Amino acid sequence: MANKEQVLVIGLGRFGQALAQTMTRLGHEVLAIDSDPAVVRKCAGDLATVVEADATTVEVLRQIGADDFGMAVVAIGNDIQASIMATYALVDLGVPMIWAKAITTQHGAILQRVGAHNVVFPERDMGVRVAHTMSGRTIDYVELDTEFVLIEATVPTEFVNKRIADTGVRQKYDITVLCVKRPGGRFTYATQDTVLNEKDLVVVFGPTRKAEEFAALPGHRTLLRD
Repeated sequence: MANKEQVLVIGLGRFGQALAQTMTRLGHEVLAIDSDPAVVRKCAGDLATVVEADATTVEVLRQIGADDFGMAVVAIGNDIQASIMATYALVDLGVPMIWAKAITTQHGAILQRVGAHNVVFPERDMGVRVAHTMSGRTIDYVELDTEFVLIEATVPTEFVNKRIADTGVRQKYDITVLCVKRPGGRFTYATQDTVLNEKDLVVVFGPTRKAEEFAALPGHRTLLRD
């Protein structure tokens, strides 16, 4: 979203609230909807426009002007039926870009068939990230899609005190070192002449299996994000 847009957020659980508040801080005009009056009252102080409404029908969404929005997010949590119905109603209204939160793989598949353009699995994705961090091999782990990941990790023993060009990391592991963080410093772009030190942090990008092989190399230190 390079330009500021009007964004409709349906469902104000923790995920929906965080999303709506962040989009507001980024300068987008957000209309947030929830069917629970207590939730609407709670969010009224943090969001400019919050409406109590049942967003599962085309008629209600049309009344609040949903068809004028360029983007909508169905952030409904545990009510899968309401999630699907709200997504279908947005599709029926012709909203150009619809994101939807899914709880299960089957739920996500249905949302895609109904017409959601993007389906996200926040609980699953966070579980994957935490599991990799708990293993002690990575500090952070982000799936970019089903085949590529970003990993933040310490420097394995075999790469210490070597220029990136001399490590053969691309040839051996088919991954790219994107940036490096010195102790007490900030991340900076990595070049082929960057020398990796024992206490550095690196962010690497590559195919999932290859990146995980890199993270499993001897010498990675267990370290919490600072």
